[in-house]
Amino acid sequence: MESLGPCNSHPLRSVLERVTPESCPSSFNFHCHTTCSDGSLRPDELGQQAIALGLEHLAVTDHHSTQAFRPLQQWLAEQQQQGIPVPQLWSGMEISCLLEGCLVHVLALGFELDHAALAPYSTGQSAVGDALRAGEVRQRIHAAGGLALLAHPGRYRLSFQRLIPAAAALGFDGAEAYYDYEMQAQWRPTPLVCESVAELLEKHALLRSCGTDTHGLELCGR
Repeated sequence: MESLGPCNSHPLRSVLERVTPESCPSSFNFHCHTTCSDGSLRPDELGQQAIALGLEHLAVTDHHSTQAFRPLQQWLAEQQQQGIPVPQLWSGMEISCLLEGCLVHVLALGFELDHAALAPYSTGQSAVGDALRAGEVRQRIHAAGGLALLAHPGRYRLSFQRLIPAAAALGFDGAEAYYDYEMQAQWRPTPLVCESVAELLEKHALLRSCGTDTHGLELCGR
């Protein structure tokens, strides 16, 4: 699988460079789910809440599925035609893989929809074999023109102090810096953990992302 290398000119990069602890859930949300995987909101219901929140940028990251993208894209376009401000919608998918022998999740963002490189990950199930390796996942996301970011790095069996440098060495673009590890009813980044993650990402010159990881009925919470 040919790799395009780090996507330094990707249009989403300049957006992620603006991410702060205050960006989510009212401005940016690059991690949420619909009924196309294990979420509770239909794509149009998620879109309604995104508009109500005044989101500027949005990516739906269903597990191993991009089925929500086109219905949501069409629904948002219909709202925009009525003069309603809508968020910029980016393609997204959450992919399971192995990093340092640990099962982790990777957020693929801003890739070419239906690109052949991502075929092993859009079947609704985890990939197997070489396609399960984090380096292979990163390579395929880049081949599809997207960015590869480690999701919620503080949730795994191995520490983020080990996983983030390992992801950086494999050419990942960044990680989810701001995440609600305490799973509050109203989303908010967890102190200390998120600050430490953000500092480590800065040390490795990696992008910082944020998202609610919504599976329930409220986009402003998990």
